[in-house]
Amino acid sequence: MVSWRGAGINRTQGLVLAFFLLAWAAAIMILVVAPQVYDPALRRAPGSLPIAETAFAVALSGLICVVLVGVVRRWRWLFWLILAVFVLGVLRVPVAVLELAGHTAASPTWYVVLQGGVGVIQFAIALTMLAGYRRSGVWGAC
Repeated sequence: MVSWRGAGINRTQGLVLAFFLLAWAAAIMILVVAPQVYDPALRRAPGSLPIAETAFAVALSGLICVVLVGVVRRWRWLFWLILAVFVLGVLRVPVAVLELAGHTAASPTWYVVLQGGVGVIQFAIALTMLAGYRRSGVWGAC
């Protein structure tokens, strides 16, 4: 176990924490470097686009902070929620394949590939979470 400010963080928690931190960094980076990815959705928000982008970044950051705290504190309900979402993350793969084949709305190719990769990573983390659960219970290390 790795110690983090007095809290014992096991490998399963470390994987989930790393995933959410990287997802947050990627979302902010996309918002800064390639805003056209999020612009269609953010233009529907009331107010100007810069305000919508700022609100999106603040809301996403707040949500990620709550998740990080919940993972460190080993909130039971959050374990099951993350597990369900990550298992369903595998659905990103066929969606990405369909989008790359031109059967759905087109996003930039790099973004579609990124989404498919995120789905694979989410599913792998979900399997790790299940293995840890079988071995040690909720938030158990695998």
